[in-house]
Amino acid sequence: MGLSQLDTFFGYKPENSDTNPGPSVLDIGTDTARAFVRQRQAEGVGNAVINRSLACLRRMLRIAFNENKIPTMPKINFLKEPLARKGFVELNSFEMLTKMLPTHLRGYVTFLYHCGGRSGEAKLIEWPQVDLRSRLIRLEDDQTKNSEARTVPLPAVLVMLLTEIEPKTGRVFDTTNLRKEWAKACAACGLGRIIEVEGKYDARYEGLTLHDLRRSAARNLLQAGVPETVIMKIGGWKTRSVFDRYAVTSTADLTTAMQKWETASLRMGKDKVNSLPALKGKRR
Repeated sequence: MGLSQLDTFFGYKPENSDTNPGPSVLDIGTDTARAFVRQRQAEGVGNAVINRSLACLRRMLRIAFNENKIPTMPKINFLKEPLARKGFVELNSFEMLTKMLPTHLRGYVTFLYHCGGRSGEAKLIEWPQVDLRSRLIRLEDDQTKNSEARTVPLPAVLVMLLTEIEPKTGRVFDTTNLRKEWAKACAACGLGRIIEVEGKYDARYEGLTLHDLRRSAARNLLQAGVPETVIMKIGGWKTRSVFDRYAVTSTADLTTAMQKWETASLRMGKDKVNSLPALKGKRR
């Protein structure tokens, strides 16, 4: 992610010839990177997205430097990124939320919450990609953010919801009036609020977001003991650094972790005592 934006900025195209290869790597440095940042910011792009491109640029320059293509390694300064969102929803609150939603939206949000899917990817899924017998959905490479196909396992609750949908043609998930119904449902169960202006409901909404469901999926699977590498494959997280922004914890998670350690340490101490050889003879 971020490479195509660099190609556009530097004018690189696959059809470029040897006589017109684009800018020389010798002309790319700190000032060039700053110019790229200014252009992307003028386009309204956030710092986190810009940094993904800068990471690609720095990697390419590092390779060029290691192979003696450039005399020095330019300094590429990253931008300060906003703190990762910490929003997530517990299972009991999510189940309450789904009851507040119209029937046609329940399968969609259930997929996001249990499978960690991206909202945009989920909207593109069609019925031929669904195998209810094997409880799998196949996402094709042209449907995913990182252009890599993946297979997503389905929980029983989602299989049940999908089984009831008829006819099974076209897109799997119906997201009609999603934004409005989401805001209403979240407000109804205390997970958000709708800003009211002059006696009418404004379009503004504050609270739980659809993206928080993806974050919740990462946390839920981690708590269940699923290996991180497997979770990354299910949700389509390509790099560990990005996944770490989703694997959030709560204060309760931290307390539970310490309680587990205390229990384990007590067991270890007991086992150590039991393993000591029995003393022979009597004490004097």
